[in-house]
Amino acid sequence: MNVPIVSFNHVGKTFDVDGFTLEAIREFNLDIAEGEFVAIVGSSGCGKSTLLRLLVGLDTHFRGQITVDGKAVTGIGGERGIVFQEHRLFPWLSVADNIGLGLVNEPLSVAQKQKRISDFIELVGLGDFARAYPHQLSGGMAQRVAIARGLVASPRILLLDEPFGALDALTRQQMQDELLAIRARAKITTVLVTHDVEEAIFLADRVVVMAPRPGRIKQVVDIALPHPRQRSSFDFHQLREELLHELTSDDHYQPPVPVQVRDLPLSFIAY
Repeated sequence: MNVPIVSFNHVGKTFDVDGFTLEAIREFNLDIAEGEFVAIVGSSGCGKSTLLRLLVGLDTHFRGQITVDGKAVTGIGGERGIVFQEHRLFPWLSVADNIGLGLVNEPLSVAQKQKRISDFIELVGLGDFARAYPHQLSGGMAQRVAIARGLVASPRILLLDEPFGALDALTRQQMQDELLAIRARAKITTVLVTHDVEEAIFLADRVVVMAPRPGRIKQVVDIALPHPRQRSSFDFHQLREELLHELTSDDHYQPPVPVQVRDLPLSFIAY
């Protein structure tokens, strides 16, 4: 692998919940190369989304170190963009204006911002919808706007937190194809969090399988299948079954359980 653009070094994360300490992530170590597509899969509550929040800089309280180009992550930065599961578009803003929010802190002239916005509207295939409003878009189109907003500041790293989870199966597959096309044009390092094993195999160069709480790496699998990948192929199905087995098999680890676990509030289980 080339010199990594992202490095997680002995990263750990805990939450304090009603006087209890919840260990969400333990000893997470991973290097990601420039231009690589890495998918992180695991069951709910294994710390997948938390890892993205740490990398993008939304949460800076953790053990260990996360670096981008050898520099420690201490907060948000223009070299990192993120797209969430919900598109989070402002309903009173047009497609162009929603995308333009990604340039608020960029030192560009008005003309430069307009050109950048126009370029990324075309990049995600929404050239005819620049002045449309979110309620006039399909779910897949709204998610394309969210991806364009994540890309418009030209980050080197795009983080995707289950961006297609709310879409129907057909639109989801179409958006997966679209994401691969966008990535090929933008040449961007991508980290995807998903619970969908098939999605991870279809998109990623490597898949990181997470063990349940505290979240830690159980296995890293290289996906050597050529693009375009065929979901119906034998090799694809074999990989899918192997990864599903890893996700569902017992790793014989029992996390420490507080004596008062029966009295814990529901909020404890939500992480």
